[in-house]
Amino acid sequence: MASVRIHFCTQCHWLLRAGWYAQELLSTFGEALEEVSLVPSHGGHFEITYDGERLWERKQDGGFPDIKLLKQRVRDRLDPSRDLGHLDR
Repeated sequence: MASVRIHFCTQCHWLLRAGWYAQELLSTFGEALEEVSLVPSHGGHFEITYDGERLWERKQDGGFPDIKLLKQRVRDRLDPSRDLGHLDR
């Protein structure tokens, strides 16, 4: 089972954004994910990993991911044949 970790800067007040990403991933993938965890950080750090592999890093990738892109990246690792419905169109 897969683990998604969302590292977010508490100084930047990104908890709501991180929580929303977690909610969206759990709504889409449910029990196919072992866990989605929120990891408090600082210094403008915002990074999302899947089983330790970087999916997105704010500074490197230029801001925050669109939820469609994030779900596609998780799906591509979790179950590449899974149809995400309207997100794939």
